[in-house]
Amino acid sequence: MNNRLKVLRAERGWSQADLAERLGISRQSVNAIETGRYDPSLPLAFRIAAVFGQRIEAIFSPAADHGEG
Repeated sequence: MNNRLKVLRAERGWSQADLAERLGISRQSVNAIETGRYDPSLPLAFRIAAVFGQRIEAIFSPAADHGEG
């Protein structure tokens, strides 16, 4: 799954630790999501969207190599 988390976080001047605190997760989890090593659960994806005031679809998109479509 691709995501815009790092860009959105940088636009607000937040560190990974700042975002992690807002989401109630570890900084390592934020890093893993940003780098694509971990896909968030649906409840976490909704929390991320709420923190940024955006729809989930505006932040996360399917990876192009899944052969879907």
